Amino acid sequence: MLKNYFLVAFRNFWRNKAFSAINILGLAIGISASLIIYLLVHYDFTFDKFEKDRDRIYRVVAMGTFQGNTWHNNCLPEPAGPMVQKDLTGIEITVPFTTADETRVTIPAPDGGQPRVFKKQKDAVYVDDRYFDLIRYSWLAGSPTTSLQQPYQVVLTEKNARLYYPGLNYADIVGKTITFNDTVLATITGIVKDIPENTDFYFNTFISRSTLYTARLKPGGFGKWSWTNSADQLFVRLTPGNTAARIDTQLNRIWKKNNPPNPQDHSNHTMSVLLQPLSDLHFNTDYGVFDESRQAHKPTLYGLLAVAGFLLLLACINFINLSTAQASQRAKEIGIRKTMGSHRRQLTIQFLSETFLLTILATLLSIALTPLLLKVFADFIPEDFHFDLWRQPLVLLFLIVLVLVVSLLAGFYPALVMSAFRPAVVLKNQAFAGSGKTRGAWLRKILTVSQFVIAQVFLIGTLLVTKQISFALSKDLGFRRDAIAYFYTNYNEPTLKRDLLVEKLHELPGIAMISVASNPPAANGTWTSTMTYNDGKKDIIQNVEWKVADSNYFRMFRLHMLAGSTIPQSDTTDAVVINTTYLHILGFQDPQQALNKVLSGGNGKPRIVGVMADFNPRSLREPVKPLLIANGTKANCQCINFALQPNGGNAGAWPATIAKVEAAFKSVYPNDDFEYHFIDDTIAKFYTTEKNTANLLTWSAGLTIFISCLGLLGLVIYITNQRTKEIGIRKVIGASIAQIILLLSRDFLMLIGLAILIAIPIAWWGSYKWLEDFAYRTELSWWIFALGGGALLLIALVVLCLRTFRAAAANPVNSLRSE
Repeated sequence: MLKNYFLVAFRNFWRNKAFSAINILGLAIGISASLIIYLLVHYDFTFDKFEKDRDRIYRVVAMGTFQGNTWHNNCLPEPAGPMVQKDLTGIEITVPFTTADETRVTIPAPDGGQPRVFKKQKDAVYVDDRYFDLIRYSWLAGSPTTSLQQPYQVVLTEKNARLYYPGLNYADIVGKTITFNDTVLATITGIVKDIPENTDFYFNTFISRSTLYTARLKPGGFGKWSWTNSADQLFVRLTPGNTAARIDTQLNRIWKKNNPPNPQDHSNHTMSVLLQPLSDLHFNTDYGVFDESRQAHKPTLYGLLAVAGFLLLLACINFINLSTAQASQRAKEIGIRKTMGSHRRQLTIQFLSETFLLTILATLLSIALTPLLLKVFADFIPEDFHFDLWRQPLVLLFLIVLVLVVSLLAGFYPALVMSAFRPAVVLKNQAFAGSGKTRGAWLRKILTVSQFVIAQVFLIGTLLVTKQISFALSKDLGFRRDAIAYFYTNYNEPTLKRDLLVEKLHELPGIAMISVASNPPAANGTWTSTMTYNDGKKDIIQNVEWKVADSNYFRMFRLHMLAGSTIPQSDTTDAVVINTTYLHILGFQDPQQALNKVLSGGNGKPRIVGVMADFNPRSLREPVKPLLIANGTKANCQCINFALQPNGGNAGAWPATIAKVEAAFKSVYPNDDFEYHFIDDTIAKFYTTEKNTANLLTWSAGLTIFISCLGLLGLVIYITNQRTKEIGIRKVIGASIAQIILLLSRDFLMLIGLAILIAIPIAWWGSYKWLEDFAYRTELSWWIFALGGGALLLIALVVLCLRTFRAAAANPVNSLRSE
């Protein structure tokens, strides 16, 4: 019986090649896109699922409000760790650790020759044995209880062990020395296995935490409650049966004990300490991970799932549309089968088996298409993501479930419709008498409208996101950004070297100006400090972003001064220029009133010497925050900004100048890599998420329009085939090709027009909600909706004309000959 079902199915596919091809292609695109999205979503939702007792693991974080703004901090002062361990109940283990900056690793040559150097290693962390109780590793050499007890001990993962000592046994690596940043000489005391699962704990080099407490490495402010560093992380594991809410209460009591409120502070500043679940670590961008590494965005993941659902839905709609449209062609077949004794259940199984076989063919095609579509989602794919069908059993299970679901979803309704035909009616050619259409025509119209509503929403969303990105990149941010590049010098090197490099750069004719600062105006990294100003009645306490710069900074970036002067050249932080936002927080409206006022905080009592207009240092999602620019110590100014001379139309002028800058850099820092960035490129990177969203919407709109047009083409082919003789008669009595095209296309164009009208308010609402995330945003212009609707109508019209023109231009003699 099953053999007969599939044999009939193959014959039906071969008889209706065009419809079968359209269904297979539509389903293949939907299935392959769903497969890729499943892999991506599964990848992100499996992070840190391997840790034992992971439901009891939390990170200690802080959040607060000030002047109506909410801030988040993923770290606490270093003394919080010992205090939590000592004073809190319900904590099974407290695990503090400190992430390291980029390190230069030097491996001595065994024969005393040239050592091997590995630059910019980003996977080092300072830990003690408690870390290995929190995150369980398999030890290949050494012991978790003794390997990190003393300063200058280090444990490597097998990945770094193979990198630094290729070919050596793990037991032979233990005892060897390794140097970090040319200053820290450590002994390797253990090797652990790599973590094979997905995790945000990316560390591969574990330096004993006691090393940080040595005088040589102890950071400034380390051990003070008033000093925080995002590198300091604190994790805890609760005792069984305890709750995060109970621990939060104790944490805040400890915090208030060590940070009593200032009675002079009337700023309504609030702060609370809380536990962040381990399951939230990979998704909560408010707190980040450890080094601003990749995090997943749950709304984006859910958006991807929605895209997968829509693409599958569109493919199923196509199948239902074409199957019900073909019902009249198979009516006699069904009537004969029923006359010969077939039951409705058997006919339903027959049609479902056809759908199942077609879905199998589409799935095989989708597997072949998957590597191509992986490039479509390249911006969402992490580096360690991979697709291997035979080594990922969950993928096979997903495909099996997908085939069954799609087969039922796409085939159940057509099977019920066609198996319900009455033999006596269909054998007399009266199945659809008096209607000129199938009884399912209304459903096909609803499904066709639904397809194009989805496509229109994606299309308008694409235009809106693109417009917002263009607005952000072209907006005047309040500073000059063209033809300016910057790079950082080595913080561990003496400032005399940086000064020597600046002198060399001044000699280059292609450079117009040089400024030395902590950061350019647009930068990811920030320094903040709590500043206090007493207006004679109360203290105004505010968290303020700092930048340290020389006097050229204002001229190079053309920062607009509203009052006073720029900062004088000095090595002491005694003069600052504030922005307009901070001016208003201090209670001044006239910039002149703020001049010579004294602040306290940071490392002294700086005096306000100038007020500048606001500029946007980061993405337009964020409002402008209080900021000051200070003259400071040379040690804080490791960023060299340089403005290039106009190239005068010579495309090679700037590359030549930058090559000379690199040569000067290498002459001063021969062991460091030269990495420069243009300000424009830095600003563009602020909108990576938006660009990824735009790419996602572009491809989603393209795929939905393609699938919808496939279905539209199938319906047009069916309608023109059904009305072949009518078209011939109309041509004989004088109808023109244009009139026939209009006749055949009119109903479809009305359906697409209705879809556009339905989609516009949906797209407007979605766009409005998305733009709410931006402090500065573009307008929802009417032309976006008009352009989106016009583009969709034009695409559909082209598809319609491709087929209707062929039918209208056919020789009527051929269609009427059988009469």
